[in-house]
Amino acid sequence: MTGMATEHDTAASPVKGGAAPGRPPAGAPAEAAKKRARLSRRWQRDMRWSPYAFVSPFFLLFIAFGLFPLIYTGWASLHQVELTAPTDMSWVGLKNYTRIFDDDFFWNAAKNTLTIGIISTVPQLLMAMGLAHILNYKLRASTFWRVVMLAPYATSIAAASLVFVLLFGRDYGMINWVLGFVGIDNIDWQNDHWASQLAVSSIVIWRWTGYNALIYLAAMQAIPQDLYESAALDGASRWRQFVHVTLPSLRPTILFTVIVSTIGASQVFGEPLLFDATKGASGGSQHQFQTLGLYLYEQGWVNQHLGRASAIAWTMFLILIVIGIVNSVISRRLRASS
Repeated sequence: MTGMATEHDTAASPVKGGAAPGRPPAGAPAEAAKKRARLSRRWQRDMRWSPYAFVSPFFLLFIAFGLFPLIYTGWASLHQVELTAPTDMSWVGLKNYTRIFDDDFFWNAAKNTLTIGIISTVPQLLMAMGLAHILNYKLRASTFWRVVMLAPYATSIAAASLVFVLLFGRDYGMINWVLGFVGIDNIDWQNDHWASQLAVSSIVIWRWTGYNALIYLAAMQAIPQDLYESAALDGASRWRQFVHVTLPSLRPTILFTVIVSTIGASQVFGEPLLFDATKGASGGSQHQFQTLGLYLYEQGWVNQHLGRASAIAWTMFLILIVIGIVNSVISRRLRASS
């Protein structure tokens, strides 16, 4: 019995010079705490800096292709610099800007940009609103019609412009052929002042009407159906529902499309350039449809005056800033009145 007890006590007693079996070493809790602290700090750093790492490619591209060209053109606009020697700059201060205000071609391009913008924007948005109102009803193959609406926007400017050049041909164009049935003589769409601007505007209308229609359609589908049901119970027709329910609900969207279309109209370039390729950046034989974008291109890459082209670019940028300020003021007033 004594021998057995001694053997039992020996087995249960701690091993000499070591830890008891089944127990962690004495320093294990401290090491685990240190490890958890390191992981916590690493997690905090990851949560703090990972978002910046994710968005950094955008900012790097923006600095390289957006901010740097903007600053460089602003600096070049204060110098006389030619395309043949872009590193040779001669300080002229605000001379390039003052020359703009005395340049008849600049004001002609500004006037053409304004008229083409009005001719293209107003019918475009009205047609987009009508198409969106039709698509808002339950139609068969609604997805197909929405894709059709977006197809012109996805079409290349070059391809669309070349097709419209054929349509507006003076001698063999389909437009003049159709007008001939109602007794209208052939119209020289490329050389007549208003006809050329109307033709260029038709390209813009064709490309952007479906795009704006889908924007209006998305906004219409977000309008609660309860408003239409209440209006129908009050005896309102579909037209009165559209005027008194749909349009007031679409005021922010309408303002957005007006501003975006205005900005786009101020930057029209490809359509007038390709409408009469023989005249290039001059915008017709009498500059009758030369826009600000074409005038900038003509000064910088045809006449090779990079300083003057930079001043024109910054003038257009300031015009867009003014448009943005007007948009902000109108938006605040609409929110205050609603």
